[in-house]
Amino acid sequence: MTVTLEAEISPGMSNADAVRLAQLVEEAGFNRLGISDVVFWPDCFMLQAVCAQATSRIAVGAMVTNPYTRHPVVLAGALATLDDLAPGRAFCGLGVGAGLEPLGIDYPKPVAALRQAVADIRTLLDGGRVGGERLMRPAVNPVLLSIGTRSPQVMRLAGEVADIALVGGRFLSTELADTYRVWLTEGAARSGRSLGDFEIAPRLTLCCSEDGDLARRSVKRYAAHYLTIIRPPELDVSPDRMTAIEAALARSRGWYFDHNRFDDPELDMLIDDRLVQAFTIVGTPDECADQLGAVLDMGFTSASLNLAATARSSAAEGLAETITSFAPVMASLSESG
Repeated sequence: MTVTLEAEISPGMSNADAVRLAQLVEEAGFNRLGISDVVFWPDCFMLQAVCAQATSRIAVGAMVTNPYTRHPVVLAGALATLDDLAPGRAFCGLGVGAGLEPLGIDYPKPVAALRQAVADIRTLLDGGRVGGERLMRPAVNPVLLSIGTRSPQVMRLAGEVADIALVGGRFLSTELADTYRVWLTEGAARSGRSLGDFEIAPRLTLCCSEDGDLARRSVKRYAAHYLTIIRPPELDVSPDRMTAIEAALARSRGWYFDHNRFDDPELDMLIDDRLVQAFTIVGTPDECADQLGAVLDMGFTSASLNLAATARSSAAEGLAETITSFAPVMASLSESG
């Protein structure tokens, strides 16, 4: 079985460190490199350009951008430029967006906005007209468009129009995977497609280290964040415990993926290994291999892995540890494929 794996880096480091991480991702054997589009953080499209020039094989794209802060015409122009820099290696992840409230930006009609964005981007990349105008230099090669979501409505849209459907919010079960496929199938039917006509990749968080306990401690904030959003009933977290976790998150500061964030100390006690492993691929390389294998056994041949840094002195050091620790898992997947 051939497995397609995508690695996503949130760019909270220098450009030079981001480039080195991109090279490590390529050396590890990943198929795609995503750069998170986070407002107030380093610009993901400029980083895509320098990372594309510093690598030779891996596909490079946004994970994920949105049609509110970046107009679809602007996105199409950026993607055509990226295709020129790295022929055949450009892709783009699209979603509703997150963290836009401080900018005073709302998310009106998200399904319609994403549908129109996909249509306009494809038209322009193919040399067609939007608003009566064409790109001066459209793309020469196909540019894959992915849609990332937990929403049933947006997931149906992904099934209808996306090249890649990025599904879920880090938690995955067999029952939930089947539900996602139902929504994707319903969307695909609208355009005469089936599930085999596009890639389906669950969105997961990866933190890997030879020190498995360190890896698990490093992602407790991640697990708490997604637990309070998704609240899977099968995890059977008591109301009192959930209230305590929400209070600890309220006392925490910064994005959950920001290496310089403040995590309330109570999270260490409230989020045990069971909860950590419910929301992450985490631990030693062997443990991560087993957990990823369980995901693939649900019928997936792709996965999108948001890389989490181990708790080292810097984000770059921690991310490098996750990448290099996971490299043997990538090698074993390549051998088995």
